[in-house]
Amino acid sequence: MRVRLLATGGTFDKDYAERDGSLFFRRTHVPEMLRLGRCRVDVRVTTLMLKDSLTMTAVDRRRVLSACRRAREARLVVTHGTDTMAATAAVLGRNLSGKTVVLTGAMRPYRFGSSDGLFNLGSALSFAQSLPPGVYVAMNGLCFPWDDVRKDRRRGIFLRRRS
Repeated sequence: MRVRLLATGGTFDKDYAERDGSLFFRRTHVPEMLRLGRCRVDVRVTTLMLKDSLTMTAVDRRRVLSACRRAREARLVVTHGTDTMAATAAVLGRNLSGKTVVLTGAMRPYRFGSSDGLFNLGSALSFAQSLPPGVYVAMNGLCFPWDDVRKDRRRGIFLRRRS
C-alpha cells in the first residue's frame, strides 16, 4: 500500500540558525525521518510548500486540497504546522471524499533532537493505513476526526473540540 506524504512546513520542518537562534526553512526533513525510523511503508514525498502555518492563506489551503484530490494514492499524510492544522483539516474534511488523509505536525522542530515529530510521523502513517476514508488529525498518539479537534495552546496538546 502506497502512501503519499505532502509536506507543507510548520515546526516539523524548521531548521535552527545557531548564530542568531532563529528558525527557518531549508527543505523537508521527512525523507531523513523515514530513514531514521526504518520505515517500511511505500511513502512518496511531495513538498508543497515550507511555511509556518500562521502564515498559511486560503490559497495555500486550496493548494493542499488540490494536491490531495490529484494524488493517485487513496491514503495521504500531510505534515503541517500545529497552530492552524485544524483549519486546514476542516477545509479538507468539507471538500474531499473517498480518501484517508491524516494531518500531523510537531510541537518542537525535528532538528532540536527532542522533537515529537518522529513519533507523530510514524503514528500518522499507521493511522493513514488503517482508518476508513475521512480526514483526521494525529498528534502524540491520538487521532481525531477533522470536525472534532482543537489545539489547547496553553498546554500544547490537541483535544476533542467538545472536551
